[in-house]
Amino acid sequence: MSVLELDGVSKSYCHGARRIHALREVSLEVHPRELVAVWGPRNSGRSTLLRVAAGIEAPDAGAVRFHARALPVAGGAIAGGIAYCQPTIRGLDGQVVLDELIAAQLALGTRASGARERALDALERADARGCEGRRPYELERGEAVRVGIARALLQGPALLLIDEPTSGVHPLERERILRLIRSLTREHIAVLMCLDKGAGLYVADRALALSQGELRGHASPELAPVVELPLPLSG
Repeated sequence: MSVLELDGVSKSYCHGARRIHALREVSLEVHPRELVAVWGPRNSGRSTLLRVAAGIEAPDAGAVRFHARALPVAGGAIAGGIAYCQPTIRGLDGQVVLDELIAAQLALGTRASGARERALDALERADARGCEGRRPYELERGEAVRVGIARALLQGPALLLIDEPTSGVHPLERERILRLIRSLTREHIAVLMCLDKGAGLYVADRALALSQGELRGHASPELAPVVELPLPLSG
């Protein structure tokens, strides 16, 4: 059973007198422990795809299902069980990263006891230990991405949506981030990742292309081919 399913999803916006078709009958499945990467140029519909998949925006047509149930649109909120990773985090009154992650837990209604330990554990899982005592504006781009992933992990997601995690980072840092994202699937997290460049597609189980709102590639995992093997002769 898929974690996320988009079935014939379309989404458009009015820009002055023009209508921009961000998504055109997009169908896509993401399965448990699968990393799916979608590449597309600017204005291809990448961010819209993630926002619709998160339940932040409703599609104009088609259906979005999470664990086989219709995904509710919560007026700009992200559906439960889904984490939409922002590559940067905002500082609250100059708080350091650790305090920001604790505040994020409390905002979600998580109990206060153990919040510090949970935040430090998330930073460890996101390869971001050492960032906890710094303010968001002091983080380098790659560090901000890893801290953003740590914040997303605090939600205990079954599905992680992440937009352009490698944009603007050094190639060595890019490899570090991609390895991290790949490792999350071993924690039974399904990942849908959008990229603005083709470099990085190699870590995905499936790579698709999005152009002018149209998705190209395998919408669902292909079954392995059946190979006939010769039976050993008896005797």
